[in-house]
Amino acid sequence: MPATPPARVVRPRRWPGVVAWTLWALAMVAWLVIPWLDQQLRQAGRSDLVQWDLRPGVALVTAATVGAVLASRRPAHPVGWLLLAQVASNLATGAAAQYLAWGLLPGGPLPATRAVALSYPASAGGGLLLLGFVLLLTPTGKLPSPGWRWWASAMIAVPLLLLVAVALAPGSVDTSVQVVGGPFEFDGLGGVLLVVNQLALAFTTLAVVVCAGSLVVRFRRAHGVERQQLRWVAVAAALLVVAAGAALVGLAVGATEVVTWALSVWVAGLPVAIGAAVLRYRLYDLDRIVSRTLAYGLLTVLLGLGYAGIVLGLGRLLPQGSSLAVAAATLAVAAVFQPARRRIQQTVDRRFNRRRHDAGQTIAAFSARLRDQVDLDTLSAELLTVVDHTMQPTQASLWLRPQALSTTVAGPAMIGKPALE
Repeated sequence: MPATPPARVVRPRRWPGVVAWTLWALAMVAWLVIPWLDQQLRQAGRSDLVQWDLRPGVALVTAATVGAVLASRRPAHPVGWLLLAQVASNLATGAAAQYLAWGLLPGGPLPATRAVALSYPASAGGGLLLLGFVLLLTPTGKLPSPGWRWWASAMIAVPLLLLVAVALAPGSVDTSVQVVGGPFEFDGLGGVLLVVNQLALAFTTLAVVVCAGSLVVRFRRAHGVERQQLRWVAVAAALLVVAAGAALVGLAVGATEVVTWALSVWVAGLPVAIGAAVLRYRLYDLDRIVSRTLAYGLLTVLLGLGYAGIVLGLGRLLPQGSSLAVAAATLAVAAVFQPARRRIQQTVDRRFNRRRHDAGQTIAAFSARLRDQVDLDTLSAELLTVVDHTMQPTQASLWLRPQALSTTVAGPAMIGKPALE
């Protein structure tokens, strides 16, 4: 008999992980070079040209890390590679800003300044378009439906046409305005360049909004695991509520840094939610996370507005510089914190965590029943019914042992259900 060759063991390919983490390492090195260049600008006496900021950097590191994890563990899924491409686009934007800034130092502009100045908003817009594709392909890696192919094609074709138009269009470029104002500051552009760049920014903004709306369409059509995955994106939306609450508090007290940090933290949390959705991490444990996030986000908004209203209202009645307004606002917020938290949590559970709300109502009704019922058999049957409705076990039994006698009472939760081993 001919010998049958042994089956070959299929080993997972390692090159996607090597490529992904190599790109991550290069991105981290490039990210660390930017603050070093800014330090050189400070030593040159041009602190006004400094470009590096820690807050966007946090979002960049988060996106790069999540992208590397997804690309190494799900190499066939495009979202991980898109996140890495977005990080590369953002780093290219930072490199262009540094190049233009160094060109403003004594000694004249650097070579190819015009080309770099035109690529500065293009790389920033490319990063936004890549974010749009991330939203469009989350969580399955495919379009929501075949009808979205034309929009995906437009997101590729239109920017390419606009890029060609920018490269060929005449017009003046003032790099100093771009360096100080950012990539989307178009006051330094003139002629046709200004119009084309404004059209590119408008289309990019529309593309991101439409892709975000595709998640709503996808969620309404999704079932099963995909619907559970999309709920991680709902967590990111809930975090936006918390960030908005913190931003409102910061605006009320005049702390602009709080506003910027709150929004930056949310931007950093968005890739984490997308990565959890793609990896299907803890899909069926999100009701509690979403309800708690929404509850505390709404609580932060309401208490922040109440605190600001009390401080501003009493500040007009009390002498200037008095600390009574702050003290009164603090005491008022502390007094209403627990009642407001319970009321908001009940409202959120009623809408987003219905199972928990119904279980709480069932237990409350049973607790009221205990005060009036004295029949042991009736209470035993009702207790097993409550356990079945709230916990939904495969089997429920109640053992009562009055002194030396042991009695086992089985309720409706046991009927038609297998025993749990």
